Amino acid sequence: MKGWGCLALLLGALLGTAWARRSQDLHCGACRALVDELEWEIAQVDPKKTLQMGSFRINPDGSQSVVEVPYARSEAHLTELLEEVCDRMKEYGEQIDPSTHRKNYVRVVGRNGESSELDLQGIRIDSDISGTLKFACESIVEEYEDELIEFFSREADNVKDKLCSKRTDLCDHALHISHDEL
Repeated sequence: MKGWGCLALLLGALLGTAWARRSQDLHCGACRALVDELEWEIAQVDPKKTLQMGSFRINPDGSQSVVEVPYARSEAHLTELLEEVCDRMKEYGEQIDPSTHRKNYVRVVGRNGESSELDLQGIRIDSDISGTLKFACESIVEEYEDELIEFFSREADNVKDKLCSKRTDLCDHALHISHDEL
């Protein structure tokens, strides 16, 4: 009976490791897709559009302290985007990287609602994948809302890497390289 106990422990450890990697692939993929969607949405806003921010208090001279900020990167706009961005996860499919055997999530529907120009061979598209990806996205938004707003309120390079790998540790950057980085 001792042999069965060791075998069960070994099997449990292997399954736990496989589940952890699958979970990391999912959360990393959701984070990267979330960043792609937010960057695209921000780029769609007219850069001349501004939002007045400031205090309602009147200064001693009778003026108010009002500042105009770019609307695209305002906290109000980013909060609005974060409320609906995870719904777009239904436009993603799952692809297994042949060399690393890790899961990647790729957009399978074009931004205009038509099928993507991508070669969809080897990409799994179904409601289980999109539902799981949406749930992971919502979890990330809930847990890291402040970080997301902080990162997107100012322009930055390599947001995917800085946010998904370094700040949140959702991606193991050494093992997970997306197609846009190749």
